[in-house]
Amino acid sequence: MEKGQLPAAPLLLRAVRDTRPESGPVTLLKARGTVDASNATEFSEALAEHLRRSDGAGEHLVLDMTEVYLASAVAVRSLDRATGRLALSGRCLPIVQPRPHVREALRLAGLPGVRVHATTASALDSLPAGEPARPGGPR
Repeated sequence: MEKGQLPAAPLLLRAVRDTRPESGPVTLLKARGTVDASNATEFSEALAEHLRRSDGAGEHLVLDMTEVYLASAVAVRSLDRATGRLALSGRCLPIVQPRPHVREALRLAGLPGVRVHATTASALDSLPAGEPARPGGPR
């Protein structure tokens, strides 16, 4: 860390569960802090585990990145690793309001397993009705 530079905020993930009449059960995973080379693998594994649990429970998962303060190229690759199965099954993970530099990095990376939304409401409205399709199953 350079002199005068603030330390990275620790990464925290918090799951909030809800049921929406239009789309069924939803888990909103709120990320806060810094995703960088020091914790990108941990972030990817935690996100992949939340995706597996949501699939197993027949829930939709939405990732809120509103409070992610910094993401490196390694963090973008960690998102790609975690959402790879979704992309293979023709699905995507709605991501809410990443900061401008994160949003731009995601846009440039063109990750097939994610879709960026400006608001939580927009992300929730994008969810298909009923349970999400299982990996390898119909959409």
